[in-house]
Amino acid sequence: MQLQLVEITLWMVALCVAAAFLAGFVDAVAGGGGLIQLPVLLWAFPSAPLASILGTNKAVSIVGTSVAANTYRQRIKINSNQLVPMLVAAFLGSLFGALLATNVSRAIFEPVILVILIAVGIFTLLRPDFGKIQSDRNISPILAPLVGLFIGFYDGLIGPGTGMFLLFSLVSFLGTSFLGASAIAKFVNVATNLAALIIFIPNGHVIWVLAAAMAPANLIGGYIGARTALDRGNSFVRLIFLTMLTALVIRLIATV
Repeated sequence: MQLQLVEITLWMVALCVAAAFLAGFVDAVAGGGGLIQLPVLLWAFPSAPLASILGTNKAVSIVGTSVAANTYRQRIKINSNQLVPMLVAAFLGSLFGALLATNVSRAIFEPVILVILIAVGIFTLLRPDFGKIQSDRNISPILAPLVGLFIGFYDGLIGPGTGMFLLFSLVSFLGTSFLGASAIAKFVNVATNLAALIIFIPNGHVIWVLAAAMAPANLIGGYIGARTALDRGNSFVRLIFLTMLTALVIRLIATV
């Protein structure tokens, strides 16, 4: 069942456009934009199929993450030898996760994710210097694609908090600063969104009229968010990361 155009009213579109802008901004800084955009879509169109809402969300989000990735690329040097294998692995992981999502209940995973998120938040709070400085480590070449594979799989299977998990993983395991991790995360987000759309689009699970209205706002939000993060630095990214992490924990507690 696809959403009928008559169900799309002007005020609903205005609300979704505002959510897309804010989601683009937050996502570009530290991830977590899905916590804003997806609930608004679900609330505004309760009769729409879930797959259509998810597909529309991905179609909008990929625009903002793409412009944010390009904005970061112009100011931050990114190790392509590390990024490319991670992108490929994240793409494949997201494809597999999205295929599996139709057969696995998300309710099984949410309590586990909640515990992990709380642990991540406590760890970040107790280490004020965590992610402020890029550290040079001898990283195994298999570590980056492994992170991409697991994060991509999670994004395809469940979704909420993907950007934040990726940010934390890059800082913790690869020694990246918060700002550098945010830049890498945008490229990985583009890959995981694209993988999901490969499944959603052929099956007609994108509300294109709505996506076309929201995408420009998400693009502007992503651009401003990336520029703000670059200007304000690691401390600002860390603050937004902790804020969105708290929001996700509250959301999960409310649904568990």
